[in-house]
Amino acid sequence: MILIIDDDSTVRSSLSFMLKRAGYEIKTASGPCEAMEIVRNEAPALILMDMNFTLSTTGEEGLTLLKQVKIFHPDVPVILMTAWGSIQLAVQGMRAGAFDFITKPWNNAALLQRIKTALELSAASEQGNKAHELTLDRSNIIGQSKGLTDVLETVARIARTNASILITGESGTGKELIAEAIHANSQRAKHPFVKVNLGGISQSLFESEMFGHKKGAFTDAVSDRTGRFEMANKGTIFLDEIGELDLSCQVKLLRVLQDQTFEVLGDSRPRKVDVRVVAATNADLQKMVAEHTFREDLYYRINLITIKLPALRERRDDIPLLARHFATRQAETNGLPHTEFSADALDFLSRLPYPGNIRELKNLIERTILVCGKPILEAADFDIRYLQHNASGKAAEASLAGMTLEEIERQTILQTMEQHNGNLSQVASSLGISRASLYRRLEKYNIVP
Repeated sequence: MILIIDDDSTVRSSLSFMLKRAGYEIKTASGPCEAMEIVRNEAPALILMDMNFTLSTTGEEGLTLLKQVKIFHPDVPVILMTAWGSIQLAVQGMRAGAFDFITKPWNNAALLQRIKTALELSAASEQGNKAHELTLDRSNIIGQSKGLTDVLETVARIARTNASILITGESGTGKELIAEAIHANSQRAKHPFVKVNLGGISQSLFESEMFGHKKGAFTDAVSDRTGRFEMANKGTIFLDEIGELDLSCQVKLLRVLQDQTFEVLGDSRPRKVDVRVVAATNADLQKMVAEHTFREDLYYRINLITIKLPALRERRDDIPLLARHFATRQAETNGLPHTEFSADALDFLSRLPYPGNIRELKNLIERTILVCGKPILEAADFDIRYLQHNASGKAAEASLAGMTLEEIERQTILQTMEQHNGNLSQVASSLGISRASLYRRLEKYNIVP
């Protein structure tokens, strides 16, 4: 049963009609007293609740009612309803334990999706994850440590829902692989998985990249462009490095996440989109919220579920497995003989600090295999490569002294292009940006491939 609490009879009637047509059992209440009478005697599966019940618009009545409901039914998801101009009230409600919020007037499809997600997550929490764990497609996720197993159990439990997910963790911990696993194990697996590196999209190009544009919408718009959200329709959009997004772009992103609608540049007709959002960051978003550099309402919108990936130093048992995996892939990719590791080599690798996490381990393995060309690698082989790499890194740091940020970026691109013999796909991958982002930088710094 879904309980609707709103003092506006029109809202109650409209929601009741929509939800009954969707197959849900409904009860309604016009205010806190009537609502608490129902809550004391029954256990709703979900509650849709307004924030104001008198002429007051402070939201205090809604917050008080939310806290009272949570005393009786702490695990029942509550979705708050508020006007767009009063989103701060909804944020206060999220702090007090609400599951989600919607703004009036609402989008029927988006609201039904939120309700379905809330009920699915609630059911998954009650049933546990053992049934899903057996069939989880792990793809290229290697490891058996407790930290990783805990993450995969969460993925197994929530993958088939449509909940928005925030993946956190240090750089190089495998956030993109977890996002791919969530999509692969979801009901959207046969539809697109679209990756967007928000750190590589400038403020001026954000709307065009994300929402698309019509020919002639601005000076350089010589043809129509399909935006990333439209590409991801029916599937999953992976918003990597979301902590890099500036405040003006955060507002535009919040709008489409809120209503599942967007406008193409040069076309005022709103378009609907059905996407699941998975975001990732190595930044401390809660700290950024406190410093007012990341919107709190957007923070609550993207992290119905948070998955924190452990650093490689917190899962050292997985290092031998990862080392063998990277060696096997290197042999297959480059047609090389298979490489083995001595016991002292695996012991050496397991003791390194790895500030760059899995990405650093992968680079060390591949670099050592290519340089040494031996069938069995010893600890000394890795020790030499590791010391050389650290020494070159420190020398590079010294050479960057006195350079501007743009000069450093240009120099880094040139060095990476030299390392990969001008292969732009490999350069973009090594720099952690998309090919489109690399092309923009090549043009910006007048670098000819």
